[in-house]
Amino acid sequence: MMKRVQKVVLLAGLGIVVIFCYTMVFLLPKTEGMDIRNLFEHHHNTEDFEKLQPKAVEQPAVIEKPQAIKFNPKDASQRRQFEKYQNAHEDAIHKANEVMKMKKQIEEEKRMIAEKRAEQQKKEMHEKLAKGGGKMEITPYDASRGKPQEPDIIEKREIIKDMMKLAWKGYRNYAWGANELRPISKQKHSANIFGSADTGATIIDALDTLYIMELKDQFNEGKDWVVNLNMNSQSDISVFEVNIRFVGGLLSAYFLSGDNVLLNQAVAVAEKLMPAFNTATGIPYALVNPNTGSVRNWGWASGGSSILSEFGTLHLEFAKLSQVTGDPKYLEKVMKIRNYLKQADKPQGLYPNYMHPQTGAWGQRHVSVGALGDSFYEYLLKGWLMSGKKDTEGRQMYDDAISAIEKHVMGKSPGGLTYLGEWRSGRLEPKMGHLTCFAGGMFALGANGSKDEKHYLNLGAEIAHTCHTSYDKATLKLGPEAFHLGGGNEAVAVRANEKYYILRPEVVETYFVMWRLTKDSKYRQWGWEAVEALRKNCQVENGFSGIKDVYASQPQHDDVQQSFFLAETLKYLYLLFSDDDLLSLDEFVFNTEAHPLPIDKN
Repeated sequence: MMKRVQKVVLLAGLGIVVIFCYTMVFLLPKTEGMDIRNLFEHHHNTEDFEKLQPKAVEQPAVIEKPQAIKFNPKDASQRRQFEKYQNAHEDAIHKANEVMKMKKQIEEEKRMIAEKRAEQQKKEMHEKLAKGGGKMEITPYDASRGKPQEPDIIEKREIIKDMMKLAWKGYRNYAWGANELRPISKQKHSANIFGSADTGATIIDALDTLYIMELKDQFNEGKDWVVNLNMNSQSDISVFEVNIRFVGGLLSAYFLSGDNVLLNQAVAVAEKLMPAFNTATGIPYALVNPNTGSVRNWGWASGGSSILSEFGTLHLEFAKLSQVTGDPKYLEKVMKIRNYLKQADKPQGLYPNYMHPQTGAWGQRHVSVGALGDSFYEYLLKGWLMSGKKDTEGRQMYDDAISAIEKHVMGKSPGGLTYLGEWRSGRLEPKMGHLTCFAGGMFALGANGSKDEKHYLNLGAEIAHTCHTSYDKATLKLGPEAFHLGGGNEAVAVRANEKYYILRPEVVETYFVMWRLTKDSKYRQWGWEAVEALRKNCQVENGFSGIKDVYASQPQHDDVQQSFFLAETLKYLYLLFSDDDLLSLDEFVFNTEAHPLPIDKN
C-alpha cells in the first residue's frame, strides 16, 4: 500500500514538473528576430544596437510532451528520463534569466546612448552657434520687391503709406524718444508696461515698417536714435512686452538692414530681462526692474502666477538671439520653459492661463485663445516654421493643443458663427475678444503640415468671417474689444467696457494671412473697409487715436496712438496690398508684434 502511494505521489510530481517545463519553453519571449531591435531602432540608430548585441542566446531544445507513463523509481531508464526533464526545466529557467538580464542591459545601454547623444547634440548646437554667432553677414533686404501692378491696388497701398507717414510725423514732432504719442493733446504717452523711462517704443516698433515701405529718411532717423537707447527705468518693465516690441523690433530691423547697432541693442535689452528666469521651474516672472534685477508678478494674476501668453511668447526672439550671437543661453532659457510645459499635466489637454513660476502649479482653470493665452499657441506653430519645419516638438505640441481647443474652447453661435470662447473650469462662455481674432490667420498658417489642410483653412476662414461680422455690425465699422455670440444680437459688445477700439491689428492680420494663402478677393475688400474706417474715425491732425465706443454715432477719441498701430496694423494692411514676394511667408515668420524674422535655411 505504501509503495503504491509513493508511486502516485512521484508520478504526480513528475507530471507537474513536465507541465511547468513545457509551459516555460513554449511561452518564453523569443529573442530570434529580436523585437527589442524594433523598439531600439525607434529611438536610435541600427549601429548603436549592433554594438550592444550580445552573442546569440542558444534556444533550449523543444521538449516533446511526454506520454503518460507509470513511474517506477527503481527503473533506471525512468530515473534518467526524470533527470532529463528536470535538467531541461532548470536550463529553461537559466536561459529565461539570461534573456531578461540581456534586456535590462540593452535598456540601460539605450539610456546611456540617449544621454550621450543629447550631450553631443547640445555640443553641436553650441559649436554651430559659435561659428555664426555675431558674424552673420546680413545682406540688406530689397524692400522694392512686392510692388503691385494693378493701378487701384497701387493707389490703396500708397494711401496706407501716407497713413504711416502721418503717424510717424506726429510722433516725431510731439513725442520723440517717448514711448507713445497723444496725437490730440500733442503730448507724450507711456503705459506702465514700459516702466518710467522714455525708451522710444514707437521708434523701435516702427523701424521695420518704415523699412519695407521704403521710407528711408524716417528709418534712418529712427535707427540713429537707437544708439542712445537705455533701458534705465526706475520702475518695473514687462518681460513680455519688452521682448516682443524691443527685442523683436530690433532683431527684425537688424535682419532687414544689416546694421550691427540694432543687434547690439537687442542683446543689451535681452540682458535686462534675464533675472526674470531665475525660478525653480524656469518659468519667468512677468516684471523685472532693469536697474536692480528684482522680479515679481502682476498682483492680479491668480495667486502670484505667471501668465501663459507672456512666458510662452519668448521663443522666437530668444532662439534667434542665440543663433545670431552664438550664445546658447537664450535658447536654453526658452527650451526650459517648453520642456516644463510639455511634461506638465494638462486638464483635458488644455493649457490654463496661469502657472506659478516656483511651484509649477496651474492657477485658475481658465483657458483662452485670446487675452492671457493667445500668442503661446502662435509661438508653438511659428517656432516650427522659423526652424525650417525642423522643430517637430513645437509642431506636435501645437497640434495637440489645437485639438483640445477645438473640442473644448470652440463653439458655434445660434446664428452659425464659429467662435473661440472663454473656458472656465469646464464651462464655455460664448464671448470672443478682438485679440482672439488673430487665430484665423494662425489656423490657416498651420494648415500645411496638419492632418487635414482643408479643415484648418476653412476654420481660418470661419474665424475671419466672425471677426469681420463684429466690424460690420459696429456703427463706426471697427470692431469692439470683445463681443458676445449667444442669443440676441450676435458679434456685438454688450458691456460698456467692451465697446472701445484701440487701433488693434488682429483682424487685419487674419485678412492678410488669408489673402496670402487663398487669394480670395474678399479679404482685400474687408481690409480696405478697415482702412476707410480708420481714416474716417481714428485719423486726427497729428496721427491716429483709438475710440471709446464703436457703436456711437460719432467717434470719441482716447487720445493715444499705440506703438503697435505702426508696428502691426499699418504693416499688415500695407502687405495686404503688396505682392507676395514682399516678406514672403516662405522666407519670414512674424512675431506677435508683426516683426518679421527670417526662416532658417539650413
